Order: sequence, then C-alpha cells, then structure tokens
Amino acid sequence: MDRFFASLETSINCFTEYTGKLCSWLVLLLVLLTCYDVMMRYLFQQGSVGLQELEWHLFALIFLLGSAYTLKHDAHVRVDILYRSQRLSNKHRAWIDVIGIILFLMPFCLLILISSWPFAYNAYLYQEGSPDPGGLPYRFILKAALLLGFLLIMIQAVAELIRNIRIIQHHQEQK
Repeated sequence: MDRFFASLETSINCFTEYTGKLCSWLVLLLVLLTCYDVMMRYLFQQGSVGLQELEWHLFALIFLLGSAYTLKHDAHVRVDILYRSQRLSNKHRAWIDVIGIILFLMPFCLLILISSWPFAYNAYLYQEGSPDPGGLPYRFILKAALLLGFLLIMIQAVAELIRNIRIIQHHQEQK
C-alpha cells in the first residue's frame, strides 16, 4: 500500500511539474504580447481592446494554472510564524501541513469548485464573450480555467498530504 501512495505522489508531482513548465511558456507569451501591444500603442497609435483582454486572460491563466506548481515547490505565501521556527522538527511541520491541507486547503478548493461550476457552465451555455467592442469572444474558457486551476491545486494537495503523512510515519518508525 505504501508503494501505491509513493507512486501516486510521484505521478502527481510529475504532472504538476509538467503543467508548471507549460505555464512558464504562457509567461513568455505574455511578455512578448505586452511588448507588442506597448509598441503598437505608443509608436503607431494602434491600440486593441482584444489584445489587452488577451493579456489579462493570460495573466489569469498563469496565476490559476501555476498555483499547483507553486504549492508543489512550497513557494506559496505562509501566514504561519511557528512553521519557520528553528524549534519545530520536520514531523511537527508535517503535522501543521496535514492539518492545514485537511481543514483549510481541501475544503476551500472544494467550495470554489462547487460555487464556480454554475458560473462557468452558464458562461458556456450563453457563449459569453467580452461586453466591450473589439473584445474577445469565448469568455467561458477563462471561467472554466477557474475550475481547472482549483482542481490542479486539489490534486497537488493530495500529493502534499501523502508526502507529509509519509514524513510523520518515517519519524514514528525511527523511535
């Protein structure tokens, strides 16, 4: 059973690493697009509402789809002063993570998924687009990314939970 969970953790981590690398290409695309937009606006006085909306959409995708990668690499914001204390062992940090994942992260992701589903589904049904002239169509794709982003976080949270439980078990076996 331990091999199954170790394999599951490894698979999830590989998947998250892959999605994070894909997300990094979106950052490059956003930088190039922004440079092009600025050049067109200031050098040629040619602005585009659709181009600006695409920049906003890319930023949202980077943030949403890159959050699981950030969680995997422990680069997210922590509001835990005790966690970084020198007095805490790895076992205690693992316990803090397990409790945080079970009590806060998973329920929050589930809440967002449940409450965002009608939001994204209605946008798809009505083929929602930008209300601005020259704006982008298919806004439902961006709203569906909200679901995908939190699903990816939830999947990575499972890997983090497995990792932390294994840390706790390892410390108990050493005694």
